[in-house]
Amino acid sequence: MDAPLFRWDLSSLRGHRPVGQILAAARGLLPRAATAGGLIAAYLGLEWVSFIHEHKGLPVTPWNPGLGALFAVLILGGPAYASVLFAGVLLAEIFVLRTQLAWPVVVLMGLIVSAVFTTAAVVVRRRLHLDVGLSRVRDVLILLAVGTAASCMSSALLGMLLIGTDEMTFDDFAQAALPLIVGDSIGIAVVTPLVLRLQQWRANLTRVSAIALAIELALYFAIVGIALWLIVGHGSADNYKFFSLLFLPVVAAAVRYGIDGSCLCLALTQLALVAVLRWHGHDAAAFTEFQVIMLVLTMSGLLVGVVVSDRERALSLARAAEGRIRDMQAEATRASRMNMVSGMASAIAHEINQPMTAARALARSVQQLMQAAPIDTGRVNGNLANLVAQVDHAAGVVRRMRDFLRRGRPHFSTLHIAPVLEDALVLASPEASAKKTTIRLDLDDGLPAIFGDRIQLQQVVLNLVHNSIEAIGAAERHDGTILVRAYPLRNASGVGVSVIDNGIGVPAGRPLFEPLSSTKGEGLGLGLSICASIIEAHEGRIWLHASEKGTTEFRFSLPSEPQAT
Repeated sequence: MDAPLFRWDLSSLRGHRPVGQILAAARGLLPRAATAGGLIAAYLGLEWVSFIHEHKGLPVTPWNPGLGALFAVLILGGPAYASVLFAGVLLAEIFVLRTQLAWPVVVLMGLIVSAVFTTAAVVVRRRLHLDVGLSRVRDVLILLAVGTAASCMSSALLGMLLIGTDEMTFDDFAQAALPLIVGDSIGIAVVTPLVLRLQQWRANLTRVSAIALAIELALYFAIVGIALWLIVGHGSADNYKFFSLLFLPVVAAAVRYGIDGSCLCLALTQLALVAVLRWHGHDAAAFTEFQVIMLVLTMSGLLVGVVVSDRERALSLARAAEGRIRDMQAEATRASRMNMVSGMASAIAHEINQPMTAARALARSVQQLMQAAPIDTGRVNGNLANLVAQVDHAAGVVRRMRDFLRRGRPHFSTLHIAPVLEDALVLASPEASAKKTTIRLDLDDGLPAIFGDRIQLQQVVLNLVHNSIEAIGAAERHDGTILVRAYPLRNASGVGVSVIDNGIGVPAGRPLFEPLSSTKGEGLGLGLSICASIIEAHEGRIWLHASEKGTTEFRFSLPSEPQAT
């Protein structure tokens, strides 16, 4: 078959810059057109569901969810969606209300509604800086106030238009104005927050299991059904005193889920109320009376919900701040340990060097004994045992140092105070020996178990012993003595530990346990503050028992192991 005489080569057209730009613009407009079409269809559907009847060109309905939904879209998307509201109003007048008004009047009505609520949305978002998440009471009050004001302005302008074109009299407008204002206001109060919080309430309502949520919904519908039966089911529209029953599920949902629960519960309550009122055939006047009360319920429920959400958010921020403070305290505690060890570094290095030197000498002696004939097996075994003991001693110092410097969160477990004190004094003994100071440990009988973090408690003891060593050095004593004593508290309710030294004492009137307060010229003032934080975290108490020269004593107490543990 011969090739066609003419062929449209679209690929060549796409390469042409003007045509390529047109195609790209068309591809960008398609999603927007689809979104606009979906919004217009949703608006028309909501208008059809909520419409009661037309009165002189005005939709007399005390429930306008379509306007509430598009008002939320205008707040989120900006003035670009004003044309969507304009088109929705025109199409609703034609296909839902089946209006008999002249085309110019219908177009002006669409312009008034779209202009008023678009302006209100811009004012709310850009001038009043509304948080679309409705996270504060201020945001809810702004939304309700501006929405109600826009509803009043729109109704007034529509009335002036219809009166000016002889489509309506003042009496007709007075009859239709209140339902119109109430319908627009409650549509904004119920639907706009629901749309704005759509993403958040979906996340929050998944916090509970499906079974628990189903039980809550069933209970809610039962309470709403009973309340509506009492209000409307008797064939009388005067049972307003039972309307307060509807506050119970709304407030319960607000307390349970915050603003998201109140938004969802109010929307369902509104739908149920409108359905029951229409089922019993109440007229627009009865609708308006009930919807005024429903508007009060909606405002109250939203305020309760936002207060609950704001409190939960404040508690969450407080918990996060507490977590950061704990992390900072842990880092400060570890930094204090590093600073303490750096000060003891030379003494600890000497402590490790001694057993390593002895082990090297013992290894050489074993080597020489093994080369001699006959081999003295007894001496060889003795030297090897001594060598292993020296290596174990050095390894123990290194292990304790590594554990002491470990990083991580505190690990609380059941402890006995004796090994905690012994390990701490092993680390402190090199510095004490270097400064001619003797450390004695006195453990009473019957010490109960405690519950705490071993490394943190060792740090408390090391801080106190280190301060005692420095106090003895400042006193220039050659008979420095530090006594560390552990004793059971009364009724074996815990353990008390005291650190006594014969140094220069503590000056009176110094805030010892406050951060950045130090009695030493070169001190940072963190040691005793960290000790106090650690002891308080263990539900204990630390204090200066005696401050005189030669008999300075610090004490701290720790409660015994909790019964639940």
